[in-house]
Amino acid sequence: MKTMRKIIEINEELCDGCGQCITGCAEGAMEIIDGKAKVVADNLCDGLGACIGECPTGALEIVEREAEEFDEEAVEKHLEKESEKKPEQETTTACGCPSTNILNFAPVSSCQEANRPASFEDVQSALTHWPIKIRLIPAQAPFLKGADLLVLADCCGGAYPNLHKDLLKGRVVMMGCPKFDNVQEYIDKFAEIFQTTEINSITSVVMEVPCCSGLPGILTKAMEKADVNIPLEKVVVSNRGKIIERAF
Repeated sequence: MKTMRKIIEINEELCDGCGQCITGCAEGAMEIIDGKAKVVADNLCDGLGACIGECPTGALEIVEREAEEFDEEAVEKHLEKESEKKPEQETTTACGCPSTNILNFAPVSSCQEANRPASFEDVQSALTHWPIKIRLIPAQAPFLKGADLLVLADCCGGAYPNLHKDLLKGRVVMMGCPKFDNVQEYIDKFAEIFQTTEINSITSVVMEVPCCSGLPGILTKAMEKADVNIPLEKVVVSNRGKIIERAF
């Protein structure tokens, strides 16, 4: 039933798709679709505006218009459906694709290093495991147990030249894009990891662009959901490949 009430409206010209509003919406009423935030159904939005304070561009506002009444029962069903997607996706992706095979890599020995062909660059990979994409790593992956976690926005891998030496060494990496991937899925995945694997620390590495800025917030939301407190360092990389900020 439609009625005149307050509801969130999104200015698509101002929205940069960073996804921070999604982490601020407890009802799961928003998604990033085609790079822009959208209210997926009017009856899921309570119109209280908790998401507005999360928006860095001022793209959100509360308006009064005719809309379906807010439905708490619909919200519960929607959140339950969203939470069920994650295990289904993990089952589906674990179908033999090499990208989902869990691997631990032994460090290169001094003997192996001495016998490397001269044509090889004098640079070693610090990667210790596979897969590395957030969506492909199961929460029960053995390499997550007691890990120092490096949560890396995708673009940082191409921008920061000393990634392996300065940031990846000694850490377990999980890579993803907070703009184009499902934010709620990320929150649920990290919350499950935090509840079950005793993560030691988290380093969140993002680009200076606005669409990356939601990643530390996703991790904070996941810690809140898991009811844990893990040391979290935020590292910001410029688009010229320099670290311009480090903060706890």
